[in-house]
Amino acid sequence: MADRVAMRYLLAMQTLPRFQPPGLTASLSESVGSMSDTAITEVAMSVFGDPDVVPLWFGEGDLVTPDFVRQAAAAGLQAGETFYTWQRGIPELRAALSAYTERLYGIRCAAERISVTTGGMQAILLSCQLLLDPGDNIVIVSPIWPNITSAAKLVRAEPKYVALDRKPDGSWRLDLQKVFDAVDARTRAIFINSPGNPTGWTLSSAEQRSLLDFARSRGIWIMADEVYARLIYTRPVAPSFLELAGPDDPLLVLNSFSKPWAMTGWRVGWLTHPASLGDQFAKLVQINTSGVPHFLQRGAIAALEKGDGFLAEMVERCRAGGEQVFQRLSGNSRVTIARPEAAFYAFFSIDGVEDTLAFCKKLAKDYKVGLAPGEAFGPGGEGNVRLCFASGAERLSRGLDRIETAIKAL
Repeated sequence: MADRVAMRYLLAMQTLPRFQPPGLTASLSESVGSMSDTAITEVAMSVFGDPDVVPLWFGEGDLVTPDFVRQAAAAGLQAGETFYTWQRGIPELRAALSAYTERLYGIRCAAERISVTTGGMQAILLSCQLLLDPGDNIVIVSPIWPNITSAAKLVRAEPKYVALDRKPDGSWRLDLQKVFDAVDARTRAIFINSPGNPTGWTLSSAEQRSLLDFARSRGIWIMADEVYARLIYTRPVAPSFLELAGPDDPLLVLNSFSKPWAMTGWRVGWLTHPASLGDQFAKLVQINTSGVPHFLQRGAIAALEKGDGFLAEMVERCRAGGEQVFQRLSGNSRVTIARPEAAFYAFFSIDGVEDTLAFCKKLAKDYKVGLAPGEAFGPGGEGNVRLCFASGAERLSRGLDRIETAIKAL
């Protein structure tokens, strides 16, 4: 009897459709599973490991972190500062950031308004986690570094873009009314990167005031990415929302040690925010990383307190690099490029190049020079390529030689 039951079960099972387990990616969070590599990464990975490629695609130069910063971190490490620490940053670093902000902008900025983050990218992600719920949207001025888009999508918010307008000379301008018109009932924040990556465009103080007044009136937040504030070539520091805002305004200012002090690999940044949000950011840091390593924060303090000389050298190095790139490429009738005024990127178009991803892949493979395709930076970036000029003159010259050869071959 048992054998007949077993046989009927086996026959019945053979008539059922075979179960096909879903692939692993099908079981992931939708916001994660739908993400793809940025076009910048796609280009870089196409020639990954090739030592002959001149790498001008990422946002960093060829200088190592200055010695006095490394020594300070090493001293902290040797002193045994290897344990869990304050989630929002050690008191000494937050005090140093407070003093730095006050010195730079001539304003009062209490340490209670500052939270240390694991790089500028985490400052963006924490801000999105704090402000955005699924179904909300965030208005983003583009072209823009693609990670803000990824961060917004990760929390299931919708990015809405307002593209800068391109002037005939290759420079950029923002139509503020387009920003205001893009805000709707689901908008929780406006994201502004000034000076901008990849364009170098910089928001004026008057434009900042208009945006801040608008945000106040609509009850929405401004997320201001001011990572490149010190890398500007027409004035000592770029205009900041902090110069205009009160301590309780709906404003989050995101910053990083990466660019001014050549500390990209350290992953140390900071947020300036209303003091009332300190506990919320502490909770978010605890959930995400539990804080920046103690000894690395010692290096950050050294950068703030001893780094003015290095920072001046960095600004001059980037100014020279930008001028070198501009002089070489502006003389080519097929290139539309503006003289860089801030950040350390040239963002230019080449007549005859529409598919910038394919062009940058060909540059990397056949001409051994790495640029970032404009389509990676969202609306307004199409048809352009980005070159980081934070490297020394010799490396830039080699890269420019190869770029010019590739343009001639079009």
